[in-house]
Amino acid sequence: MRVLAGDIGGTHARLALVEVERGGAWVREDRTFPSQEAPGLAPLIEEFLRGKRPRPRRACFGIAGPVTNGRVVGTNLPWSVEAGALGEAIGIRDIRLINDFAAVGYGIPLLGADDLVTLQRGEPVEHGPIALFGPGTGLGAGFLLWESGSYRVCPSEGGHATFAPRTAGELALHAFLSKRYEHVSCERVISGPGLAAIYESLTGRGDDTGVISERALAATDPAAIEALDLFAAAFGAEAGSFALTVLATGGVYLAGGIAPRIVAKLEDGAFMAAFRCKGRMAELLERVPVHVIMSPDVGLLGAAAAATR
Repeated sequence: MRVLAGDIGGTHARLALVEVERGGAWVREDRTFPSQEAPGLAPLIEEFLRGKRPRPRRACFGIAGPVTNGRVVGTNLPWSVEAGALGEAIGIRDIRLINDFAAVGYGIPLLGADDLVTLQRGEPVEHGPIALFGPGTGLGAGFLLWESGSYRVCPSEGGHATFAPRTAGELALHAFLSKRYEHVSCERVISGPGLAAIYESLTGRGDDTGVISERALAATDPAAIEALDLFAAAFGAEAGSFALTVLATGGVYLAGGIAPRIVAKLEDGAFMAAFRCKGRMAELLERVPVHVIMSPDVGLLGAAAAATR
Protein backbone atom coordinates (compact mmCIF):
# COMPACT_ATOMS: atom_id res chain seq x y z
CA MET A 1 0.00 0.00 0.00
CA ARG A 2 1.31 3.45 -0.92
CA VAL A 3 0.58 6.15 1.66
CA LEU A 4 1.39 9.81 2.11
CA ALA A 5 3.61 10.47 5.13
CA GLY A 6 4.94 13.65 6.66
CA ASP A 7 7.63 14.54 9.19
CA ILE A 8 6.74 18.11 10.13
CA GLY A 9 9.22 19.95 12.33
CA GLY A 10 9.80 23.54 13.29
CA THR A 11 12.43 24.06 10.59
CA HIS A 12 11.63 21.56 7.84
CA ALA A 13 8.49 19.81 6.60
CA ARG A 14 9.34 16.60 4.78
CA LEU A 15 6.66 14.83 2.74
CA ALA A 16 6.96 11.42 1.13
CA LEU A 17 5.15 8.67 -0.69
CA VAL A 18 5.96 5.51 1.24
CA GLU A 19 5.31 1.90 0.29
CA VAL A 20 4.19 -0.16 3.29
CA GLU A 21 3.85 -3.93 3.14
CA ARG A 22 4.64 -7.06 5.16
CA GLY A 23 6.09 -5.25 8.14
CA GLY A 24 8.40 -3.07 6.03
CA ALA A 25 8.29 0.46 4.66
CA TRP A 26 10.24 2.16 1.87
CA VAL A 27 10.37 5.84 0.89
CA ARG A 28 9.64 6.01 -2.85
CA GLU A 29 9.60 9.76 -3.36
CA ASP A 30 10.10 12.68 -0.98
CA ARG A 31 10.58 16.42 -0.83
CA THR A 32 11.56 18.84 1.93
CA PHE A 33 10.03 22.29 2.42
CA PRO A 34 10.93 25.13 4.84
CA SER A 35 8.24 25.05 7.55
CA GLN A 36 8.45 28.67 8.64
CA GLU A 37 7.87 30.06 5.15
CA ALA A 38 4.73 28.02 4.45
CA PRO A 39 1.21 29.42 5.05
CA GLY A 40 0.09 25.98 6.26
CA LEU A 41 0.46 22.26 5.69
CA ALA A 42 -2.21 21.87 2.98
CA PRO A 43 -0.42 24.07 0.39
CA LEU A 44 2.78 22.07 0.87
CA ILE A 45 0.92 18.80 0.33
CA GLU A 46 -0.80 20.13 -2.79
CA GLU A 47 2.55 21.20 -4.23
CA PHE A 48 4.12 17.84 -3.41
CA LEU A 49 1.24 15.82 -4.91
CA ARG A 50 0.79 17.96 -8.01
CA GLY A 51 0.69 15.70 -11.07
CA LYS A 52 0.79 12.47 -9.05
CA ARG A 53 -2.00 10.01 -9.85
CA PRO A 54 -3.67 8.23 -8.27
CA ARG A 55 -3.55 10.10 -5.00
CA PRO A 56 -2.88 7.97 -1.92
CA ARG A 57 -5.98 7.05 0.03
CA ARG A 58 -4.32 7.24 3.43
CA ALA A 59 -2.03 9.78 5.06
CA CYS A 60 -0.36 10.35 8.40
CA PHE A 61 1.69 13.32 9.55
CA GLY A 62 4.04 13.39 12.52
CA ILE A 63 3.98 16.98 13.74
CA ALA A 64 6.09 18.63 16.43
CA GLY A 65 3.51 19.50 19.07
CA PRO A 66 0.75 18.00 21.21
CA VAL A 67 -2.15 16.39 19.32
CA THR A 68 -5.58 16.90 20.89
CA ASN A 69 -8.83 15.69 19.29
CA GLY A 70 -7.31 15.58 15.83
CA ARG A 71 -5.78 19.04 16.07
CA VAL A 72 -2.17 20.16 16.45
CA VAL A 73 -0.91 23.58 17.42
CA GLY A 74 2.77 23.28 16.56
CA THR A 75 5.05 24.40 19.39
CA ASN A 76 7.60 25.88 16.98
CA LEU A 77 5.35 26.25 13.92
CA PRO A 78 3.49 29.38 12.76
CA TRP A 79 0.32 27.43 11.96
CA SER A 80 -2.02 24.76 13.32
CA VAL A 81 -3.44 21.66 11.63
CA GLU A 82 -6.89 20.07 12.00
CA ALA A 83 -7.32 16.59 10.54
CA GLY A 84 -10.83 17.01 9.13
CA ALA A 85 -10.13 20.34 7.46
CA LEU A 86 -6.83 19.08 6.08
CA GLY A 87 -8.49 15.99 4.60
CA GLU A 88 -11.08 18.11 2.81
CA ALA A 89 -8.42 20.48 1.50
CA ILE A 90 -6.21 17.78 -0.03
CA GLY A 91 -8.88 15.25 -0.99
CA ILE A 92 -7.73 12.43 1.29
CA ARG A 93 -10.34 11.28 3.80
CA ASP A 94 -8.30 8.82 5.88
CA ILE A 95 -5.87 11.11 7.73
CA ARG A 96 -4.06 10.76 11.05
CA LEU A 97 -2.17 13.44 12.92
CA ILE A 98 0.36 12.22 15.48
CA ASN A 99 3.16 13.77 17.48
CA ASP A 100 6.50 13.70 15.66
CA PHE A 101 8.12 11.52 18.32
CA ALA A 102 5.15 9.16 18.25
CA ALA A 103 6.06 8.75 14.57
CA VAL A 104 9.61 7.91 15.66
CA GLY A 105 8.15 5.29 17.99
CA TYR A 106 6.24 3.63 15.16
CA GLY A 107 9.43 3.74 13.09
CA ILE A 108 11.68 1.98 15.63
CA PRO A 109 10.70 -1.58 14.53
CA LEU A 110 11.52 -0.65 10.92
CA LEU A 111 15.14 0.28 11.65
CA GLY A 112 18.11 -1.96 10.92
CA ALA A 113 21.37 -2.32 12.83
CA ASP A 114 23.07 0.09 10.41
CA ASP A 115 20.58 2.80 11.37
CA LEU A 116 21.84 2.95 14.97
CA VAL A 117 25.00 3.97 16.81
CA THR A 118 25.14 2.41 20.27
CA LEU A 119 26.49 4.55 23.11
CA GLN A 120 25.82 1.94 25.80
CA ARG A 121 24.95 -1.70 25.19
CA GLY A 122 23.49 -2.20 28.63
CA GLU A 123 21.34 -5.19 29.51
CA PRO A 124 17.97 -4.73 27.78
CA VAL A 125 14.91 -6.20 29.45
CA GLU A 126 12.63 -8.00 27.01
CA HIS A 127 9.41 -6.03 26.51
CA GLY A 128 10.72 -3.31 28.84
CA PRO A 129 9.61 0.30 28.35
CA ILE A 130 11.50 2.24 25.67
CA ALA A 131 12.24 5.97 25.83
CA LEU A 132 12.53 8.33 22.85
CA PHE A 133 14.32 11.62 23.40
CA GLY A 134 16.19 14.15 21.33
CA PRO A 135 16.75 17.69 20.12
CA GLY A 136 16.03 19.42 16.85
CA THR A 137 14.30 22.78 16.56
CA GLY A 138 12.69 21.72 19.85
CA LEU A 139 13.20 18.83 22.27
CA GLY A 140 11.05 15.80 21.48
CA ALA A 141 10.12 12.95 23.78
CA GLY A 142 7.96 9.84 23.81
CA PHE A 143 7.90 6.28 25.06
CA LEU A 144 6.76 2.78 24.18
CA LEU A 145 4.97 0.39 26.55
CA TRP A 146 4.46 -3.32 25.95
CA GLU A 147 0.76 -4.13 25.89
CA SER A 148 -1.18 -7.16 24.61
CA GLY A 149 1.67 -8.57 22.56
CA SER A 150 3.07 -5.38 21.01
CA TYR A 151 4.44 -1.99 21.88
CA ARG A 152 1.99 0.89 22.33
CA VAL A 153 3.40 4.27 21.32
CA CYS A 154 2.82 7.09 23.80
CA PRO A 155 3.56 10.75 22.98
CA SER A 156 5.05 13.09 25.56
CA GLU A 157 5.83 16.77 26.00
CA GLY A 158 8.66 16.00 28.41
CA GLY A 159 10.93 18.41 26.58
CA HIS A 160 8.98 21.25 28.20
CA ALA A 161 9.77 20.08 31.74
CA THR A 162 11.67 22.62 33.82
CA PHE A 163 15.43 22.61 33.21
CA ALA A 164 17.37 21.57 36.33
CA PRO A 165 20.91 23.03 36.30
CA ARG A 166 23.55 20.86 37.98
CA THR A 167 26.87 22.64 37.51
CA ALA A 168 28.26 26.16 37.81
CA GLY A 169 28.16 26.47 34.02
CA GLU A 170 24.54 25.35 33.86
CA LEU A 171 23.58 27.69 36.72
CA ALA A 172 25.13 30.61 34.83
CA LEU A 173 23.27 29.55 31.69
CA HIS A 174 20.01 29.30 33.64
CA ALA A 175 20.51 32.83 34.96
CA PHE A 176 21.15 34.05 31.40
CA LEU A 177 18.03 32.36 30.03
CA SER A 178 15.86 33.49 32.97
CA LYS A 179 16.28 37.06 31.77
CA ARG A 180 14.84 36.03 28.41
CA TYR A 181 12.12 33.51 29.34
CA GLU A 182 9.61 33.29 32.16
CA HIS A 183 10.02 29.50 32.17
CA VAL A 184 13.37 27.91 31.37
CA SER A 185 12.41 24.49 30.04
CA CYS A 186 14.75 21.72 28.96
CA GLU A 187 13.94 22.67 25.36
CA ARG A 188 15.39 26.16 25.90
CA VAL A 189 18.78 24.46 26.45
CA ILE A 190 18.67 21.14 24.58
CA SER A 191 17.68 22.15 21.05
CA GLY A 192 19.14 23.98 18.08
CA PRO A 193 18.13 27.39 19.48
CA GLY A 194 19.38 26.16 22.87
CA LEU A 195 22.89 25.49 21.56
CA ALA A 196 22.91 28.96 19.99
CA ALA A 197 21.81 30.44 23.33
CA ILE A 198 24.58 28.58 25.18
CA TYR A 199 27.14 29.99 22.76
CA GLU A 200 25.69 33.48 23.13
CA SER A 201 25.83 33.22 26.93
CA LEU A 202 29.55 32.42 26.70
CA THR A 203 30.56 34.92 24.00
CA GLY A 204 27.95 37.66 23.99
CA ARG A 205 27.22 37.02 20.32
CA GLY A 206 24.94 34.68 18.41
CA ASP A 207 25.80 32.26 15.64
CA ASP A 208 24.22 29.53 13.55
CA THR A 209 23.76 26.23 15.38
CA GLY A 210 25.30 24.21 12.56
CA VAL A 211 28.35 26.47 12.48
CA ILE A 212 28.80 26.20 16.25
CA SER A 213 28.67 22.40 16.24
CA GLU A 214 30.98 22.17 13.21
CA ARG A 215 33.58 24.43 14.83
CA ALA A 216 33.35 22.50 18.08
CA LEU A 217 33.80 19.12 16.41
CA ALA A 218 36.69 20.49 14.33
CA ALA A 219 38.24 22.03 17.48
CA THR A 220 38.66 25.42 15.79
CA ASP A 221 36.68 27.57 18.26
CA PRO A 222 37.25 27.25 22.05
CA ALA A 223 33.89 28.87 22.85
CA ALA A 224 32.09 26.48 20.49
CA ILE A 225 33.84 23.54 22.16
CA GLU A 226 32.72 24.78 25.59
CA ALA A 227 29.18 25.33 24.32
CA LEU A 228 28.89 21.84 22.83
CA ASP A 229 30.41 20.30 25.97
CA LEU A 230 27.74 21.98 28.09
CA PHE A 231 25.03 21.04 25.60
CA ALA A 232 26.03 17.36 25.51
CA ALA A 233 26.22 17.10 29.31
CA ALA A 234 22.81 18.75 29.77
CA PHE A 235 21.40 16.48 27.04
CA GLY A 236 22.79 13.41 28.80
CA ALA A 237 21.49 14.46 32.21
CA GLU A 238 17.96 15.11 30.96
CA ALA A 239 17.93 11.93 28.85
CA GLY A 240 18.87 10.02 31.99
CA SER A 241 16.08 11.70 33.93
CA PHE A 242 13.55 10.82 31.24
CA ALA A 243 14.83 7.23 31.20
CA LEU A 244 14.11 7.05 34.93
CA THR A 245 10.68 8.63 34.48
CA VAL A 246 9.53 5.85 32.13
CA LEU A 247 11.88 3.19 33.62
CA ALA A 248 13.31 2.57 30.15
CA THR A 249 14.74 -0.89 30.74
CA GLY A 250 14.10 -1.68 27.06
CA GLY A 251 16.41 1.11 25.96
CA VAL A 252 16.70 4.79 25.12
CA TYR A 253 16.67 5.92 21.50
CA LEU A 254 18.06 9.39 20.79
CA ALA A 255 16.30 10.95 17.81
CA GLY A 256 15.92 14.36 16.21
CA GLY A 257 18.05 16.31 13.80
CA ILE A 258 20.97 17.16 16.09
CA ALA A 259 22.05 13.86 17.69
CA PRO A 260 23.23 12.22 14.43
CA ARG A 261 25.27 15.31 13.55
CA ILE A 262 27.11 15.38 16.89
CA VAL A 263 27.42 11.63 17.41
CA ALA A 264 31.21 11.98 17.72
CA LYS A 265 30.65 14.24 20.72
CA LEU A 266 28.05 11.92 22.21
CA GLU A 267 30.55 9.08 21.99
CA ASP A 268 33.32 10.84 23.94
CA GLY A 269 31.94 9.82 27.35
CA ALA A 270 30.59 13.10 28.73
CA PHE A 271 27.03 12.44 27.58
CA MET A 272 26.90 8.99 29.16
CA ALA A 273 28.59 10.18 32.37
CA ALA A 274 25.83 12.78 32.81
CA PHE A 275 23.19 10.21 31.79
CA ARG A 276 24.30 7.81 34.55
CA CYS A 277 24.97 10.43 37.24
CA LYS A 278 21.79 9.75 39.19
CA GLY A 279 22.99 8.79 42.67
CA ARG A 280 21.23 5.65 43.88
CA MET A 281 19.84 5.01 40.39
CA ALA A 282 23.24 5.09 38.65
CA GLU A 283 23.57 1.31 38.65
CA LEU A 284 20.13 0.92 37.07
CA LEU A 285 21.01 3.38 34.30
CA GLU A 286 24.25 1.53 33.60
CA ARG A 287 22.07 -1.36 32.43
CA VAL A 288 19.90 0.75 30.08
CA PRO A 289 20.86 0.47 26.39
CA VAL A 290 21.34 3.84 24.69
CA HIS A 291 21.26 4.25 20.90
CA VAL A 292 21.48 7.19 18.49
CA ILE A 293 19.09 6.92 15.53
CA MET A 294 21.14 7.83 12.45
CA SER A 295 18.41 7.30 9.84
CA PRO A 296 16.81 10.54 8.62
CA ASP A 297 13.76 8.52 7.51
CA VAL A 298 12.58 7.14 10.86
CA GLY A 299 9.82 9.74 11.28
CA LEU A 300 8.51 9.26 7.74
CA LEU A 301 8.57 5.48 8.02
CA GLY A 302 6.84 5.62 11.38
CA ALA A 303 4.14 7.97 10.11
CA ALA A 304 3.56 5.66 7.14
CA ALA A 305 3.29 2.65 9.44
CA ALA A 306 0.80 4.52 11.62
CA ALA A 307 -1.28 5.37 8.54
CA THR A 308 -1.90 1.68 7.91
CA ARG A 309 -2.85 0.75 11.47
